[in-house]
Formats: sequence, structure tokens, C-alpha cells
Amino acid sequence: MKQVINLLPEKYRDTALLRLFGLTKIPLLWFIKPSVVKMDDETCMIKVPLNRKTKNHLNSMYFGVLSAAADCAGGLTAMKHIMNSGKKISLAFKDFHADFYKRAEGDTLFTNTQGTEIAKFVEDVISSGERMNMPVKVIATVPSKFGDEPVAEFTLTLSLKLKA
Repeated sequence: MKQVINLLPEKYRDTALLRLFGLTKIPLLWFIKPSVVKMDDETCMIKVPLNRKTKNHLNSMYFGVLSAAADCAGGLTAMKHIMNSGKKISLAFKDFHADFYKRAEGDTLFTNTQGTEIAKFVEDVISSGERMNMPVKVIATVPSKFGDEPVAEFTLTLSLKLKA
């Protein structure tokens, strides 16, 4: 599968990886169609469109979709660093906290800027061989309506363990 993804232009590889993961492991992710806007050593930015499948009765993004996308922004960053390590590491989120400030009434961006910290965390997990936890922060914005002002902030506790 990795060979097929590598045939895609670089711009689409991370989105393809995320959607393939959704299709095979977490169908909800496939359903909401997240796209990777930016993925580098420091930042992961995921976009989820506001459409019939992702909105609630108030014509804003359903909080379950907001939560799933926050999981993507934090989880994809960790997945990429785990893949780059070449090690088998179990990834889970131990807990989840969300603060909702405004309705997400448009396509929503979910941004995690802890790439360097997560890379170091993966190295620490490999070195220790023990399960370790790290808080990961994700900010949701709706640029078309509110610019860079957050509509929600999420803190997820990333839990990693080296598989034996």
C-alpha cells in the first residue's frame, strides 16, 4: 500500500494516507472526508468541509465531527513520526478535553503545532520501552467566518507504547 501512496504527487500523499486509514480502520474518518492542508515537521493542519454529512441541526459542524477531526490532527502527526521511526508503536488517546467557543459555520481547519515535541516524545517512548503520555493541543478555526480566531480548542492525551 505504501508503494501506491508514494506514486501520488507529494501534495496528496498525506490526505491519501489519512483517508485510506479511515477507509480501513475508522470509517467515520472516510465519511467526513478530512484533507491534509499542511504537514511538516512542526505543523499538521487538517480541513473538514461543512456539508450535509458534517453539520448539525443548527447548520454548524457537529461536535462529534469536530472531535474526530481534532483526533486526526493530533494522531496524524504522531503516526508520521512513528512511521519514520520504523518501530511498531501502539497509539491511542487516553483522554479528551474540548472547549467550544463559537459555532463552526464553515469549512474548519484543525491545527496542531507540536510536531517537534511529538517527534521527541516518540524517541523517548522507544528509549524507555514503557507506555508514556503527552498532552496534544489542537485548535479549530473557521477562516471564512472568523479568520484565525479559534472556534474550539482540544487537548488530547496521546498515549504511546513500544510493541514487543
